Amino acid sequence: MMTKRFRNRTQAGELLAEKLAGYAGAGGILVLALPRGGVPVAVPVALRLRAQLDVLTVRKLGVPGHEELAMGAIASGGVRVLNLEVVGALQIPDDIVERVASREQRELERRERAYRGDRPAPALAGRDVVLIDDGIATGSTMRSAIGVARGGHARRVIVAAPVIAASTVHEMRKVADDVVFVLDPDDFVGVGKWYDDFTQTTDEEVKLLLASAQPRPAG
Repeated sequence: MMTKRFRNRTQAGELLAEKLAGYAGAGGILVLALPRGGVPVAVPVALRLRAQLDVLTVRKLGVPGHEELAMGAIASGGVRVLNLEVVGALQIPDDIVERVASREQRELERRERAYRGDRPAPALAGRDVVLIDDGIATGSTMRSAIGVARGGHARRVIVAAPVIAASTVHEMRKVADDVVFVLDPDDFVGVGKWYDDFTQTTDEEVKLLLASAQPRPAG
């Protein structure tokens, strides 16, 4: 099925699931969604792959005054990735980086509590881990997620998103075992450009989607 845009994140996830169908039935596969927008994309994928679904919380470090531009990202487990090209080109001092990172760390911890509560993070060692977001621009956020998966000794790390900037696909292939997408436009501009409905996913929606994907107790 060819598409130039996605109706919404759910439809994008269904199309992405088709691209990932070759992983269906792989033992112990784990789908990790990057909240918030990656969660509704990941649900159809987890269903198609018959895989466990959870979240991997990552926060972009936006350049002050130009927050859409990533100077790096942080993720669960103390992982931090800096985009040295952006930091160097804009001559961003260390104290500014630390101030932004500290603020985003507080938000990361809040989201971890909100989405997972007392439920422990899933074990990654020896598993094929599929990392999903609703789109990938520069890749800073996804690189942090890859760092978590590698640090957890995942067997293979698969990066997947409905749309990835063409210039980023090659970079992702350097750090992931596989990169899967539906669209890889040269004229990327921003993730929202490729969705008819790019309404922000709420914390409440994330919690409901995760709860619906949890295995039900026997009996």
